[in-house]
Amino acid sequence: MADTKRVFIPGCSLPSYNPDAVMKTLEFLQEKLPGTGGILKCCGKPTKALGQVDKFKERYGDFQSEVDKLGADEIIVACQSCFLTMSANSPNQTVKSLWAMFPTLGLPERAKGIGKKSDITFAIHDSCSTRDRKDIHDGIRWIMSELGYKVEEPPHTRENTKCCGFGGMIVPANPDLAQRVMNKRTEEVESDYMVTYCAACRESMVKGGKKAVHILDLIFGDMYDSNSEFPGNPSSPLKGWTNRYKSKSNIKKVLK
Repeated sequence: MADTKRVFIPGCSLPSYNPDAVMKTLEFLQEKLPGTGGILKCCGKPTKALGQVDKFKERYGDFQSEVDKLGADEIIVACQSCFLTMSANSPNQTVKSLWAMFPTLGLPERAKGIGKKSDITFAIHDSCSTRDRKDIHDGIRWIMSELGYKVEEPPHTRENTKCCGFGGMIVPANPDLAQRVMNKRTEEVESDYMVTYCAACRESMVKGGKKAVHILDLIFGDMYDSNSEFPGNPSSPLKGWTNRYKSKSNIKKVLK
């Protein structure tokens, strides 16, 4: 893409969950910030979490070369792990969280006040990896307020949030412990409904027994109420990879 000033990186978990949200987010950013490109590529964080430092350097190098090829000097991320990883490893680019940008960019017109007539309350789950980022926490709450949904703050929230049970590669390493962490997180929430800004966190909340959505579902989707059909979790890893392929195709369509 010529004249790319900045690049949107949706991460890995969001594309595997909702390809349409990836496309609509990129379209929104292009409307608000002309010159925005997009890349669907893993930053390598999972390899680093597993202690495979050399593999991480290799994968991050591949990612960085894609950014440099576009000539972008700004990276916009939707994933909290990507935010931390890229902030630490891309010194020549400014890394920004999509969630901290929304209060400045505004919401799509159709999304403003869409949840005012909803009869449910969404408990907000903050991602633990960015527990110290007040700008992200504030951005999420600004979005929920503009959407018009009622919210619940769990006992552990913002800088005191709890892990969803997905961090540190615990799910493949110790699935029983992961499930206990997921249950412990959801048990402290009164509402049956939760909203996250990480697709992996959303999956954990569902595994913990809640009806959960990603905040982009609320921004770009229809109003959610107690009669809505809430998204579940993939029946197999194949579904996730199929969605990633769709996400990549969607990004290409937008960038044509």
